[in-house]
Amino acid sequence: MTEENVFSALIEPIRRAVSASGYTTPTPIQEKAIPPIVAGRDLLGCAQTGTGKTAAFTLPLLQKLAAERNRPASRRTHALIVTPTRELALQIGDSVKTYGKHLNLRHVVIFGGVGQQPQVNALRRGPDIVVATPGRLLDLMAQGELFLDRVSTFVLDEADRMLDMGFIPDVRRIIAKLPKKKHSLFFSATMPPQVDTLARELLHDPVQVTIDPGQPTVERIDQKLMFVDKENKDALLVDMLEAQGMDKVLIFTRTKHGADRVVKKLMARQISAAAIHGNKSQTARVDALRGFRVGKVRALVATDLASRGLDVDGISHVINYDLCEEPETYVHRIGRTARAGADGTAISFCAAREREMLRSIERTIRKVIPVDAGHSYHSQTARDAQGAEARPEPRGGRFAGHQRISRKPKQRMRMDGSMGSGPRRRSRRSRTMA
Repeated sequence: MTEENVFSALIEPIRRAVSASGYTTPTPIQEKAIPPIVAGRDLLGCAQTGTGKTAAFTLPLLQKLAAERNRPASRRTHALIVTPTRELALQIGDSVKTYGKHLNLRHVVIFGGVGQQPQVNALRRGPDIVVATPGRLLDLMAQGELFLDRVSTFVLDEADRMLDMGFIPDVRRIIAKLPKKKHSLFFSATMPPQVDTLARELLHDPVQVTIDPGQPTVERIDQKLMFVDKENKDALLVDMLEAQGMDKVLIFTRTKHGADRVVKKLMARQISAAAIHGNKSQTARVDALRGFRVGKVRALVATDLASRGLDVDGISHVINYDLCEEPETYVHRIGRTARAGADGTAISFCAAREREMLRSIERTIRKVIPVDAGHSYHSQTARDAQGAEARPEPRGGRFAGHQRISRKPKQRMRMDGSMGSGPRRRSRRSRTMA
C-alpha cells in the first residue's frame, strides 16, 4: 500500500471517523503497520508514544472485528489490549471510541483504583474489545468475571514499561490463558533482553516495524535552559506563565509533594493548574487529564512515573521545574511536546544543586542546551556551580525531597491501582518516587 491509500483501504465507517478526527495522512508507523495487520500478520512494533502507534493497531483491529459480526459471549471478548498504566488504557479506550463510533462494537476499559462493578457489568455483556492494565485484569480473571479462551487478537502495548513497572510476570500469566492460535501485536519503545525474549515467545513469524522518532523529535523542540536559585523557581514559573503565550503546559517535578506545592502556588496566582501523581485518586487523575485535554487546566504538573504513557495533543511547552535524576528521562519528558510533526518548546530550570544532573543530560543528548540568561531570576551561582555545590543534597534519601521506599513484603497497591501481595521487583529506573 502507498501512503495515500493506507487509510483508503479501511472500511467507510472507519474512514469517516478518521476524517472527522482531522487526520488525512498516516504517520510512518501507521503506513508500515496497518497493511500487515490487516493481512493478519503478527507484528513487532518498536515505537514510542506520540508516533501514532495507537491508531496503527486500533484501526485495523476495528476493521477486523466489524467484519466478524458476531457478539462475544458473556464474560468473554474477541480482542484484548494490555497496557501498563491507567492513563494509557483510558487513552486507548478513547481512540477505540473515536474511530469506532460508526460501528456496532462494544468496548470496556479495565483498571484498578476504582470500583470494579461497572467493569464487571460491562464484561457480562460480552464486549468486543477489552483494554486493561495487568493487575485488575488478573483480579477479574481470578473472580471468574473474564475468560480469555475466545480472544482472537491480543495487543501488548508499552512492553518495556511493563518491565520497568514489574509487570512482566503478570503479562506471562495473562498470555498463558490465551488461545494458542491468535493474532498477536507487540509494541515497545525499546527492546531490553527480557522484552525481546517475551516477544519471541509470543509472536509467530512477525513483521517488524521500527520507528525511531527520538532524534527528529528532539530536533523539532526548542530547548532552553534557565539557571535559577531554588527559592526563586516559583516566581520564575509564575512570571513565565503570566507573560508568555503558553496555552497548554506540562510541568515536571521530582516529587509528589513538589507537584502539589507548585499547583498551590499557581492557583494562588489565578493560573489554572492540576497535579497528577501516585497519591492522587483515580478520579482526580482522570479529571486532571480531562481538564488538561479540553483546556480547562492550563498547567498540568506531573511526576515522571505518573506521566508515563501520557499522550495529550497540543502541548505547547514542557517545563522541567526540577531536573531529572536519570538523563534518559529528560528525553522522555521533553518528548511530550512536538508530537506528530508539530513543534514545541522545552524549558529547564537548573539550580546549583542540579548542575551535575544537567551535565549528565547534556552528555546523553550530545548537545549543550542553550542558556536563556535574560530573565529576572538568572543565577550566575547556579551556572558556575562545581564539585559538592553542584551535586544534589544527600539528606532525605538519594536526592533531597525523595522519600524512602518500604521494602516490606506486605500487601501493596500495584502501579495500576489494583491490589497484590508481596513485593514487586523494581527496575533501577522505577525507584524514583512518583
